[in-house]
Amino acid sequence: MRADLNLLAVFAAVAEEPSFRAAADRLGVTRSAVSQSLRRLEEDIGVSLVRRTTRSMSLTEEGERLRDEIAPAIAEMRAALEGVRAHRSDVRGQLRLAVSSIAESVLSGTLLADFGRAYPDVQIDVLVTDEEFDIVAEGFDAGVRLGEVIEQDMIAVPVSDDQRQVAVCTPSYLAQAGAPSHPRELAAHRCIGWRSAPRAAPYRWEFTEDGRDFTVDVAPEVTTNDMHLMIKLARSGAGITFGMEDTFRADLQNGVLVSLLEPFCPPFPGFFLYYPTRRNMPSKLRAFVDHVARHRRSRG
Repeated sequence: MRADLNLLAVFAAVAEEPSFRAAADRLGVTRSAVSQSLRRLEEDIGVSLVRRTTRSMSLTEEGERLRDEIAPAIAEMRAALEGVRAHRSDVRGQLRLAVSSIAESVLSGTLLADFGRAYPDVQIDVLVTDEEFDIVAEGFDAGVRLGEVIEQDMIAVPVSDDQRQVAVCTPSYLAQAGAPSHPRELAAHRCIGWRSAPRAAPYRWEFTEDGRDFTVDVAPEVTTNDMHLMIKLARSGAGITFGMEDTFRADLQNGVLVSLLEPFCPPFPGFFLYYPTRRNMPSKLRAFVDHVARHRRSRG
């Protein structure tokens, strides 16, 4: 028989208070609810726990034994709850994050919004950047990037599932220009490229064939450092563009864009929250790391 721990909680209140009414007030329920719960517990275990009269109540010998047996566990649970409350109240300050512009799992907002609601005393400062720099030297608590570019001396925690990069265009462009059968044929198409910074070279599109990775220099007709503009150009039929599948997911699902060269676009490890090894991690960062882990489990 599985014990109802809620009934034990009611009994604990009855054992510590002078009357059913006092126990009911403490629990925020009616006196009748306390009496019914106690009667259910007695029926479940087959013994009488409380002597009841019109004027008073007292524990039976079995009731005293049960009270003494559960008292240490009740104390431990109360201490655990107080510890959580104290930890939550200690989580405060500014949490600075450097997040890649293509980290949809973070920038979609849900993860950060849920964290903000759970820890209202933490101010979240997010820098969206694709520049590579030392987050510690620049005063950031953590960063979010693809796992392949994170330095090995960092602790990395998964923040997304595996990812894919895909080439996409509109159905109208596809009908006009035809579909490339191999990534090297992209050189003959109008392409929309992306660069991380003004002096950086346009991003080279990466594909895989027979287990080997290779890049294609597509010489884009339009290049931008703004991911949203890149997507708008693709939606307007300006040509083929390339990026994370999550970035285009809504447009692919509703048919605004179509995916090309699927056999050359296998999945790879996705985004990670990374931070330096610290013996005494700030409570705000520890809370965020734990939040990321819970968020991934809830989605799994």
